[in-house]
This record gives sequence, structure tokens and C-alpha cells, in this order.
Amino acid sequence: MITTRDIAERLGISVSTVGRALADDSRISEETKFRVRQAAAEMGYVANRAARMMRGASSNVVALVIPDIRNSFYSAIAHELSKNMEAQGYQLMLSETDDDRMVELRHLRELSANRVAGIIIVPTARPHSDSVKLLRAVPHLQLLRRHPSLGSQWFGVDDHEALRRATAHLVAQGHTRIAYVGGPVELPTGAERLRGFRSALQEGGLPDDAGRAELGPPASLAHGRETVRRLLEDPRAPTALVLGSIQLTLGVLEELSQQGVKVPEELSVVGFGDEPGFSWWGPGLTTVGLPIEEMATGCALWLMRRLTTKPSNDGPYTSVSPGSLVVRGSTAPPGGRQA
Repeated sequence: MITTRDIAERLGISVSTVGRALADDSRISEETKFRVRQAAAEMGYVANRAARMMRGASSNVVALVIPDIRNSFYSAIAHELSKNMEAQGYQLMLSETDDDRMVELRHLRELSANRVAGIIIVPTARPHSDSVKLLRAVPHLQLLRRHPSLGSQWFGVDDHEALRRATAHLVAQGHTRIAYVGGPVELPTGAERLRGFRSALQEGGLPDDAGRAELGPPASLAHGRETVRRLLEDPRAPTALVLGSIQLTLGVLEELSQQGVKVPEELSVVGFGDEPGFSWWGPGLTTVGLPIEEMATGCALWLMRRLTTKPSNDGPYTSVSPGSLVVRGSTAPPGGRQA
């Protein structure tokens, strides 16, 4: 590895002069800075950030801790965050927990040991107490999910309203047997989406047995496939489905296509998230659109401000972005085609 000593020997100057030149010290002439930088580039010199941080320099790495990179919501968020961080001179590092609190803890320990500048986290359902302690020492915010032990800075979606609107759309079309396939209520997102589903049924004046909730792992395509298979075999099969995660939506759509179910003639479907392929799946999928760019930009701006101003205390901050109902051809009155 090329060091500042190698550059100094090549140019015949002191190591301290090389260090100051690379740090753009005003005591070093522009000519010397140019010679040092040119030699560093030619020799393939890379600054030792760990050593710089020991001397008091700050890290330019921000970590994004998420459950599952295969979920397109998280990959899209990561892409938008990376662009925003890059524009501010920061680099995004990705950590994947698989919704396991012990994996989450191991990642947070490693990130803390490497003194990342900040952390954006989609927390597990029950973060370990040591994870809570580690995050208290690092500028951080919660994304999508919110756990009270991790502070009061949170950027999320109005999950209750998003699912309420999605379900109300089906109620307005005359459906009285509606099934919700969603994530566990242990996750705050799962609890709010289920609450939105039930609110729409109540507001529509439907009896308690009009709605059926099937809850399971939100990242499981298999749960989506198995659930819809079981629902379709039921003598009182639902006439409409509303779905509570992107991965569950993908699993349900796979199963419906495999079974040749006619949508919306035999079954109306409202998905979650708006994948590029959803617009041309079957008759076009009616779905809940997510404000990905808005959330990513908001997270980046808040964290950049936090890192640059370094306030002594972080006051509570909450940003709730609305979802949108994207209406296409996969919903219609029971047993009929959309006019």
C-alpha cells in the first residue's frame, strides 16, 4: 500500500508536508499541493481513513440498515439515498438484518466500531437492549418502522390511511367478502395496515365477518402463494383481496397467474407498492403507491443537517408521507368487469 512516506521520498519533501498538502493546509503553496496530488494519483495513494479518524477527522459513511434487499421498496430507497448522500460528499453503506434482532445487533456493533457518521435503520420488531445503547451514541433515524426505544426521529408512510383507502375502494364497488393478506401485528407497519383495513370495513357498514385477515411474514412470497391458494379453496372464498406488502403481492400474483384465476371477473385485487411490472400484469394492478423518492430525500436532508449542525440534543421529528391509490383494471364489482 502506498503511504505518505512513499510520496515524500519520491518528491524529496517531508512526510508532514505531504500530509498538509493532501489536507489542503493553507501553509502549503499551491505548487506543492499540485505536485503532491499529482504524485499521489500516479502512485495510487488512498488515504487511510481510520488513521484520519483517530486524529479527529469525521467519517463520511452513512449506514442503511434494512431487513431485506430483495424487497424492491428497500432497494429503491437505497438507490435514492445513495444519490442524495453522494451529492453531499457522503457514501452509503448497506447492512441487511433479515429481520433478526441478533443480526441487527452484530451489524450495529460493527458500524459503531467503524465510527460511521450516521445510521438510517428499519428496525426489527424487538431491538436488543444493546442495539438501543449503540444507537444512542450515533446520529440516527428510523425509516418506515418506528420503535419507541430507538428515539423520536422517524420517516414513515401513513400505513393506516393507505390501507383504509385501498379497502374502501373495494367496499365502494360492492364487495362484502374481502380478505387482507399482510404482515404480523408485532411490526408497527403491520399493525397500522391491519387497522386501516378494519377501519374501512367499519366505515362501510359491513358486518364483522365481511373481512378476513391472513397475517404472516411480510417478506415471504411463499406466504402470499399459500394464503391465496387456501382462500380460493374455501367455500366462502373472498371476492376481493387487499395486500399489505410488496413481497406478499408478488407471491399472490404468481399464484393467481398459475391457477388461471380471472382478475377482476372472479377476484378483485389491490396490491401494495407499484413495481414496474404491475402496470401490465393481467389487466393492470390496482395498488398502493409508495412515496419512495419523497421519503429518501427527507431522510437524507434531515441527517445531513444533523451531521453538519451537530446539535447538542435531537428534538423529536416525525415525517409521515401519504401513500396513493393507483387504480387500474384489477378491481371491479363482484362477478363483473370494470365499466
